[in-house]
Amino acid sequence: MSRTVPAALLTALSQPSVQPFYAVEALFDDNDDTRYDQGGYSGENAIRLWTGYGDKTVNLETYTGSGNVLSISGLEEVNDLSAKNITITLNGIASSLVSLALSEPYQRRLCRVYFGTDDTTAIEVFSGFINTMSIEDSGETSTITLTVESKLIGLERASNRRYTHENHIARHSGDTFFSYVADMQDKDIVWGRERA
Repeated sequence: MSRTVPAALLTALSQPSVQPFYAVEALFDDNDDTRYDQGGYSGENAIRLWTGYGDKTVNLETYTGSGNVLSISGLEEVNDLSAKNITITLNGIASSLVSLALSEPYQRRLCRVYFGTDDTTAIEVFSGFINTMSIEDSGETSTITLTVESKLIGLERASNRRYTHENHIARHSGDTFFSYVADMQDKDIVWGRERA
């Protein structure tokens, strides 16, 4: 989906010398998959990395430099509402840190990717949910690969909601809106007949 690029970023990109960067924010939290549906994340266990060295402040948050360890593939700008996914790879991770990755619930956790230059504010170029994580262990170091699906993937999933009293009560306790639907399906409604 196309987006508006700030004039300052366009100006910076047209300069003879440009120092672009990507920043990745993955919000791991408290094992509660309903957080996003309820309006957001607290981001208590957020992982924030950027493709440079040292610490960098992006959108008021501190990102840790990852240098050549972090790579992103699959970023693509499209004009329609098609759902895309990206792959984020961390190379050369110490094997001692792999246990943290294995113990962390990662599916449906929010992940954002920002793009900017050293002289401009970073803009969000991708936002989605972590779907899969694969780990390749080579002994001393490991490679962690995350597949992140666009938020638009939700438009392609079928809803599991049913128009029944039981399903409605599960979502809205005490509401009897659907309580008479079962009785109505066999109801004989007289319409347009003359009364005797």
